[in-house]
Amino acid sequence: MKEADDHETIPHLFRCPISLDLFKDPVTLCTGQTYERSSIEKWLASGNLTCPVTMQKLHDPSFVPNNTLRHLICQWLQMSDQINPQCVSTIDSMAALRIKLESDEFSYEYKLQVLQRVRILCEEFPSRNSCLIRIGFLSVLLELIFGQEETKLSQEYQEFVEQALSFMVAMVSLEQIQSLNVLMDESKLSRFMVLFSNGTSMIKISLCHLVQAISSSVETKDLSVLLGNTTELLREIVQLLHHNSEASDAATKAICSLSNLEQNINNLVVEGAVTGLISYISNAQQRERSSAREAMAAIEKLLVFRSAKEEVVNIPDGVNVIVKMVFRVSDHGGSESACCAKTKTKARILLKLLRSKWVEDKRNM
Repeated sequence: MKEADDHETIPHLFRCPISLDLFKDPVTLCTGQTYERSSIEKWLASGNLTCPVTMQKLHDPSFVPNNTLRHLICQWLQMSDQINPQCVSTIDSMAALRIKLESDEFSYEYKLQVLQRVRILCEEFPSRNSCLIRIGFLSVLLELIFGQEETKLSQEYQEFVEQALSFMVAMVSLEQIQSLNVLMDESKLSRFMVLFSNGTSMIKISLCHLVQAISSSVETKDLSVLLGNTTELLREIVQLLHHNSEASDAATKAICSLSNLEQNINNLVVEGAVTGLISYISNAQQRERSSAREAMAAIEKLLVFRSAKEEVVNIPDGVNVIVKMVFRVSDHGGSESACCAKTKTKARILLKLLRSKWVEDKRNM
C-alpha cells in the first residue's frame, strides 16, 4: 500500500488545495470545489466567506462529503507500489473524467463528450486502460447504463448508451468478469431488457456481446443461467438471427455461448433458436465464417433434444442448408488435420439429423 505522505506520486486531484496534503475527508462547497474538511472549517472559522480557489462569495457556507473522490483515493491507496508511472501521471485526468460521468449536473450529451475523451486517451496510450480499471471505470459504466431509471429513451441518451456499452465490452476482457454479476439485480436486469427491446441496433449488438462474455465464464455461470431463463431476452436474440446483418452475427455468438450450459438448451429450443440458426446459416454466404461455424456448433448442442431434431427435419430444406454449410466450411478450412476434425464434427450433426429423419420415416410407413 502507498504511503499517504508520498507527495511525489500523489495525483493533484487527490490533494487539498489548502493543505496540499492527501485528502482524508474531502468535502465540496457550493462552488463545486473540494477541500479537506478540517482545512475548510478553519478557513470559514477565520471569518472568510469566499471559496479559497475561485474567491467566489459563498451564498451558502455549508458543504457535503465527496464520497466519489474518497472512493477513488481508497482505490488508489490500494494500488501496487510498482504502478506504471504513466498511470500515475494520467490518473488526475481519468479520475476527473469519472467524476464528471457520475455527476447529475451534466447532460448525456456532455457525458458522451467526456466518454469520447476517455476513449481517445486510451487509444493514444493503451496502457491507460489499466488506470481505468484501477479507478473503477467499469463499475461506473455499469451503474450509468443499468442503474438509471430513464423513462424515455431519447436520442441523446441512446447515443451515450451506445458508446458506453461499446467501451464496456472492450473493458470486460481487462476487468474481472464477475463485475457483470451486478446484472443479477432485478432492477438492473429489467433495465437490460428495456435497452434490448427498445434500443438501437448498436445497443443490441453490444448487449449480445455482453451475453456472450457472461456465458463464456464460470465466474458468471449463475448470471448466464438467469439470462437463459429470461424468455423475453431469448426471443429478442432469436429475432436478431433473421436480420442478416452484424446484429445476427452477434446474436449467433450469444446463442452459441448460452448453449454451453445444459440448463439453457431447452429454453433456446423452445424459443425458436433452431429455426433462427438455420435461417442464419442459409444467409451465411455473406456472413463471416467464424459466426457460421458457431451457428453449426450451437445447432449440434441443441440437437440433444428430440424436439430440436424434429424441428430441423421439418424445416423446409433445413437438412440441405446444413449439408451445404458443412462442405462450405470444410472447403475454406485451414490445415488438413484441422479441416478433418471440423468435418468429423459436422458429420456427427448429419448423422443425428439423418437418424432422426429415418426414425420419423419409419413411423410413417
